[in-house]
Amino acid sequence: MMGRTLFRWHFTSLIAAFLLLRCQGSFVAAAAPKSSHWKTLNGFVPAVVAKGGFSGLFPDSSSYSYEVTSIMDSFNTISWCDVQLIKDGTGRCLPNMNLDSCTNIAQYFPDGNTSYVVNGILTAGWFSLDYDAQNFVNVSVIQGIGSRTPNFNDHSFQILSPDEVYDYIKPAALWLNIEHEMFYREHGLSMRKYVLSLLKRVPVSYISSPEVAFLRGMASSLWRTRTKLFFRFLGEEAVEPSTNQTYGFLLKNLTFIKTFASGILVPKNYIWPVTSDFYLEPHTSIVSDAHKEGLEVYASGFANDDPHLSYNYSYDPLSEVLQFIDNGDFSVDGIVTDFSRTASAAIGCYSHMSTMNNKNGNTIIISHNGASGIYPDCTDLAYLQAVEDGADYIDCTVHLTQDGIPICMSSINLVDATNVATSILRSRFTMVPELGSTPGIFTFNLTWQEIQNNLKPSISNPYLDYNNLLRNTRNKDAGNFTRLIDFLDFAKSKNLSGIVIIVEDAAFYAEKIGYSITDAVIGALKDAGYSNQTTQQVMIQSTNSSVLVKFKEKTTYKLLYNIHESVGKVDRASLRDIKGFANAVAISRQSVYPASELFIEEQTDIVQELQSAGLPVYVYLFRNEFLSQPWDFLSDPSVEIDSYVQVIGVDGVITDYPATASRYLRNPCLKLSKERRPSYMQPVPGGQLLQFLAPLPPALAPMPVLDVSDVEEPPLSPVSPRPLATGFIGVPPAPSSMPRKFEASSFVLATMVFFSFLF
Repeated sequence: MMGRTLFRWHFTSLIAAFLLLRCQGSFVAAAAPKSSHWKTLNGFVPAVVAKGGFSGLFPDSSSYSYEVTSIMDSFNTISWCDVQLIKDGTGRCLPNMNLDSCTNIAQYFPDGNTSYVVNGILTAGWFSLDYDAQNFVNVSVIQGIGSRTPNFNDHSFQILSPDEVYDYIKPAALWLNIEHEMFYREHGLSMRKYVLSLLKRVPVSYISSPEVAFLRGMASSLWRTRTKLFFRFLGEEAVEPSTNQTYGFLLKNLTFIKTFASGILVPKNYIWPVTSDFYLEPHTSIVSDAHKEGLEVYASGFANDDPHLSYNYSYDPLSEVLQFIDNGDFSVDGIVTDFSRTASAAIGCYSHMSTMNNKNGNTIIISHNGASGIYPDCTDLAYLQAVEDGADYIDCTVHLTQDGIPICMSSINLVDATNVATSILRSRFTMVPELGSTPGIFTFNLTWQEIQNNLKPSISNPYLDYNNLLRNTRNKDAGNFTRLIDFLDFAKSKNLSGIVIIVEDAAFYAEKIGYSITDAVIGALKDAGYSNQTTQQVMIQSTNSSVLVKFKEKTTYKLLYNIHESVGKVDRASLRDIKGFANAVAISRQSVYPASELFIEEQTDIVQELQSAGLPVYVYLFRNEFLSQPWDFLSDPSVEIDSYVQVIGVDGVITDYPATASRYLRNPCLKLSKERRPSYMQPVPGGQLLQFLAPLPPALAPMPVLDVSDVEEPPLSPVSPRPLATGFIGVPPAPSSMPRKFEASSFVLATMVFFSFLF
């Protein structure tokens, strides 16, 4: 009791830290008001079932997990408890009957490893039925999924009974999932007896099980109650133990299932199958077939950090939920998920959104190499996708070819963004010390015609090292390379607020190659008519103050200074310097929310400092992949963007996935006052989880301060006159300062080819 009192006091501070509103009241999903928008069985709003609470972050079935769900979700979120029986025949909420996968029991009972036959398979481990309540006094639940943070495991989370979950959390509704009833019965324990006794003390709204015999036995006892029974389907080839039929066979006999159940619970791929290379197939008829039989359909298996999320969702978990509830053909009646806030937001704020919805607020969306999360960087397809997905500005990083043509290419080293290392041009490696310590094939090594005719683009894969987390593999080399003049013509034909032209390596081009990249950009903009139009704004971005000074001398374009290093403050002198050559600033996310091991340590004031000086602030780089978001943002890119917009107040976001940012800014919940916004749309401030970690991640060094020495640069070196092509292919004389060709050994070339396959 003392431990629980301390826990409640401790968690009260967590509630305050998240600054979220807890909505009171009791709710059962079936009693929800009808809405003509929903194509559920009865027209009700789809339900959200929090599997073991908020188990995507905290240990499944832990106190934190259940409590956070009640804070951050809609007031009608259902709490799920996987019931396991212990030696005295009472139940505990644990995600697995084999306790070594979800508790630290081996620490207290090192000799407790035993073996049982479970569903015909000899299984070793620590089993719940071998222990009583006294054995569990010190045992804690832990995070059982290795890809999730273990930093909450040392909090001594008490193993809870369903009674305790209900009494302490007071969930809107309680869902009991019962598995292995036959196994427990074989060992002298009765799940049916326990559940019936529990129902006399606790209102249970839902019971699910993959065992027909158990549900049929319960149906005869519960037919006058409001408790709903759901038949849970396992893998289609798995055998249901009491009928000895496969679940795939039983799926064809929904009329039989209707005799003992109110609904079915199916893995999400039953409804929307996924190909072996992770693309969606056409949806099945399961939902409509079940609805015709009067059966509700709940889908399970939703997790924001699923590394095998279909590429159709672009690593955006909110898009996946919307696919099941707002696809125009049907809606499932409920979602079972490890990340209940995402599902709640999808249902309450993002469903049935019109594509004509205007953005809320003035936050702008800037693409990063186009929609580079979907197509290769800087290709025509990436730019078209960015426009279709709602980018306000599209961007082009300019580099020069050997024949002086400015092109859009995310890196001066073609190895980073093309297949050059495996192409017929792979012998053209050169060593350029100013550009790195490894050989490369650079834009200035090849003519535009050589690039266009011999190379293919290569999609970026920033998280390749984690579980082969790839992007859009079917289009990994899709699209065409783009000259700057082509980019400008394309942008002028679209309804955009403007363009961002990124200029880097200008000093290198001037000093080593003999080209003026600044003059090339100015000429291309003039040729495209941007020097005398006011419809679209031109922003010139660079990490070099000398580049922006040059553009300020020769043009009237808006100038965007990219602070490449992560900094926590800008001193007054450097702030004055920046205002002298720039109109806005781009900073990294780490400069706003410094993080260690994906836990945010603090919130800096750098955005407010820059804005107070009259400089709009754009933050980069936002990505959908869950590895990109700190744990504070719940593996949800929309939650992260929400914090930067609502808490920090940034002027714009720079993103690989403009569609995610656009959908967030168009959602109607942003029109509500902060007091009226639902809890799942209240901002999640970064840095609040740190105080609850054990052990703490390594402390970051203090964030550096940007000073004058970081900002001031000497003027760009003058360049001797040289013909520059802007819209045509011209071949100027080869500059005498061209870097020497790198005579690569066969080993080095083989190594470069190998790494090109990885990236």
